[in-house]
Amino acid sequence: MTEEKFQRELQTLEEFFTNYCHDKHKNQTPQEYKLEYKNSYHAFTLELCQECHILISYSHNRLLECPHEIKPRCRRCQNPCYEKKEWKALAKLMRYSGLKLGIIKIKKFLKL
Repeated sequence: MTEEKFQRELQTLEEFFTNYCHDKHKNQTPQEYKLEYKNSYHAFTLELCQECHILISYSHNRLLECPHEIKPRCRRCQNPCYEKKEWKALAKLMRYSGLKLGIIKIKKFLKL
């Protein structure tokens, strides 16, 4: 996976997790993350609950360990690397955040 694609994937995860956790959970705490990818570092701080911290860490690890040079969408992957429990939790989070972010973009476009 290219560095640009990796950064986009990380930004998407961060945005989705932040949206979901701030709307659905209480007791978010800041925690700093540092990821190394092909000798470059990505550092960021997110305010998430403990449950979301664990899931985003798991998601980052899965992203770092993706064996595909051209990363497919995880739901279409022939060899999924997510465990079923984490996959269901992430799918729920993605559905919620994707819908919410889509509505926000439509509202901005229509200037509502």
